Amino acid sequence: MPDRYAVIGNPIAHSKSPAIHAAFAEQTGQDIRYGRLLGDRDDFAGDVRRFFAEGGLGLNVTVPFKEEAWALADERSPRAEIAGAVNTLIRLDATRIRGDNTDGVGLVRDLGINHGFDFRARSVLLLGAGGASRGVLLPLLESGLARLRIANRTAAKAEDLAALGAAFGPVEGCGLDQLEGERFDLIINATSAGLSDAVPAIPETCLAPGGWTYDMLYGDVPTAFCRWGAAHQAARALDGLGMLVEQAAESFHLWRGIRPKTATVIKGLRRPG
Repeated sequence: MPDRYAVIGNPIAHSKSPAIHAAFAEQTGQDIRYGRLLGDRDDFAGDVRRFFAEGGLGLNVTVPFKEEAWALADERSPRAEIAGAVNTLIRLDATRIRGDNTDGVGLVRDLGINHGFDFRARSVLLLGAGGASRGVLLPLLESGLARLRIANRTAAKAEDLAALGAAFGPVEGCGLDQLEGERFDLIINATSAGLSDAVPAIPETCLAPGGWTYDMLYGDVPTAFCRWGAAHQAARALDGLGMLVEQAAESFHLWRGIRPKTATVIKGLRRPG
């Protein structure tokens, strides 16, 4: 009988995770069944415990349950602790669950391995100080970058997040209105502005010559921030589809001990139709 895994969220019908993990399983010869669970907003813990009690071995967690998953986990990885959110749950035994967060690894692997961005000695701007930024903070600081600047509309939130990461690497927080005169080799958009087809209010000169832009959002057409990058002569203006696949690959590795190849999966998801 196949080992059972799933993604839980609300809503969940749109999730690409089943297709991604089915591709990983076929590629690696793993006998798994991966489905979708529509989580009860009032009983997330009950849904998770029932899934594991019925033999499930692992769950991916998406909105709005990542913080609840963090609280539910009996033990957590260091990156999950910093993130304050969990997107991967692993059944340890009949009563214990481990929580991890693979978002930051997905981001760093997509940029570094799939696209060849060298973080060493680079200056990086992270836009936004919410859950998406917190989820990638530790892997970014461990990437070898020279400097990370977190900028947010409310400066205090960016400063608080920077203080959280200060023990792990060179990071500062500021308001969006404090970026004038600064240049960055990579600008990562972790805000939700793109959902309204908008971009954060950053100076036109923020991107260094030859710099890259990366939007954690993705879509069938270029996102607003990808268009901003292209308009400002970014060497590469990337969206977050690769991050989605890479964070799934990290979850798969945590569950199965095998790291699947991602290039063909990303290409398949990118293909129209």
